Amino acid sequence: MSVSANPNPQAPAIEGSPTRLPQHVAFIMDGNGRWATERGLPRTEGHRQGLEALRTAIRHAGDVGVKIVTIYSFSSENWNRPASEVSFLMGLLKRFVQRDLSELHKANVRIRIIGGRSDLEPGILALLEEAEDVTRGNTGLDLVVAFNYGSRSEIVRTAQHLAQQVADGKLRVEEISEDAFSRNLDTGGLPDPDLIIRTSGEMRLSNFLLWQAAYSEFYFCDVNWPDFDEAAFDEALQCFGNRERRYGGLDAKAL
Repeated sequence: MSVSANPNPQAPAIEGSPTRLPQHVAFIMDGNGRWATERGLPRTEGHRQGLEALRTAIRHAGDVGVKIVTIYSFSSENWNRPASEVSFLMGLLKRFVQRDLSELHKANVRIRIIGGRSDLEPGILALLEEAEDVTRGNTGLDLVVAFNYGSRSEIVRTAQHLAQQVADGKLRVEEISEDAFSRNLDTGGLPDPDLIIRTSGEMRLSNFLLWQAAYSEFYFCDVNWPDFDEAAFDEALQCFGNRERRYGGLDAKAL
């Protein structure tokens, strides 16, 4: 995998590109199974091709100047899938770390894992922590991997943490603010996503970044994730660049 080590936010990588690119793009990578079914292939082949699409997306994000990419790699609800499929996905995760971690590290990519860790199998947890530890000092593209992640669970864990701090006398109730809550989420220290892209035609968040998405722009496309290439990515970026982001206020034309 080749990823630009020093992303340039001003890089004119998109034909007719807007001057404004999202700093943080989050992906709900949907449609691997449908992609495979349409071709008469097992679902596992869809996941395999989906991993190739992920490599393309990470590389292209670095090329055009996106600074943070968050991927919904495995939700806390995905454990309910057939055991054979879950086993295959865990195998893909292992191969991704073993095959791609070195290249991502060389490309100055920093990996951060969000999601519940307390109930993870030790071998999986060790892989995730290895990815974080190896790349911790990198200063290029941030790759945030949502694994065993559910936004409602994240919000509950954050509320419990703050409540415990109050009970321990380390925090006053009146000090619990939106900023304090944001800092204690799994994504604490990261800016909220500017753009959330979901593939395969589905139009919902599916328990992904519910707090963080308050003012995100959404882009839904019919392309199944394995077919999400550089051109599809550019189209999403172009759409984002043509939108007015008002955060509840008025745009300049209305003043």
